[in-house]
Amino acid sequence: MKEKHILLVEDDPDDVKLTLKALEKSRVANRVEVVWDGIEALDYLFGTGKFAGRDIAMRPQLILLDLKMPKMDGLEVLRRIRSDERTKLLPVVILTTSTEDRDRIESYKLGANSYIRKPVDFHQFADAVEHLGLYWLVLNEAP
Repeated sequence: MKEKHILLVEDDPDDVKLTLKALEKSRVANRVEVVWDGIEALDYLFGTGKFAGRDIAMRPQLILLDLKMPKMDGLEVLRRIRSDERTKLLPVVILTTSTEDRDRIESYKLGANSYIRKPVDFHQFADAVEHLGLYWLVLNEAP
């Protein structure tokens, strides 16, 4: 059985720490791979760049994707994930601070499975991550 792991695509070190802490607090024991921008995310998924040679058959069970990142934004990453047969069915949850309606609408148009605004309060954020982990890693049946 393949290990269920999470790919966290986030450029802010504080948000990475907060997300990892929230996952730990909610007892999500899955391994979390962290990449720091959109280019690294695609390199990880397709086994290129610094991830050349990675077994790309070991796909994440869930991708947590920030939108506002350097090099390549989350919407472009999502567009590329959905345009490739190998990755188009991977669950992608947008996890962002963006409150812009156009980001939310465009995310869904491009095939996001969910769009979650990061709450400012840690306890609210931890609760959101707990529900997210329970649904996507335990209850959801992957394709």
